[in-house]
Amino acid sequence: MAYSIVGIGSSWGGLVAMSKLLGDLPGDFSLPIVIVQHRRNDSDQLLAEILQDATALTVSEVEDKEPLTAGTVHIAPANYHVLIDDGFLSLSLEEPVRFSRPSIDVMFSSAADTYGSGAIGVVLTGANEDGARGLSDIVRRGGRALVQDPRSAEIAIMPNAAVKAVPSAEVLPLERLGRRLMELSREGTKVGARQAV
Repeated sequence: MAYSIVGIGSSWGGLVAMSKLLGDLPGDFSLPIVIVQHRRNDSDQLLAEILQDATALTVSEVEDKEPLTAGTVHIAPANYHVLIDDGFLSLSLEEPVRFSRPSIDVMFSSAADTYGSGAIGVVLTGANEDGARGLSDIVRRGGRALVQDPRSAEIAIMPNAAVKAVPSAEVLPLERLGRRLMELSREGTKVGARQAV
């Protein structure tokens, strides 16, 4: 199986979890990563700066029509949904989903629609159920689901909802998620190549 993209969703406690996960990935990680982190609508770009300090990967806040780039962490900006298209990212001001914009569900579902079995979805700590439905979409299209072990999450609601929605998900403690993503990335990459769905 060749994977094309990694989507990561988190909410409450996500900064610590993402810093650990991204810090465990080498600078030559071969897949683009798209992150949706719930935050206030008026948040600035400080999140990208903090995560850049934690990882050897390039971190940037998404701009509309930004190309998906291997080894880059694309961060959803505050108050915008991020849609994953064939080789690039789009921003949307459509209504919040589950009270969230950006929405993890929206990002995951668009990854499933575009890359099918080439998508990997990762759900981390969080205080609501955003991400569960989108992760289910990824798996239904043949993609891979990883979930932070709720016992290692600061808030277990989000990973618990993901496991309930996707019983086949790999449930791993936070410290093993980076290693698992490395293993999956070595199975081959097709960055920017649309997968059959």
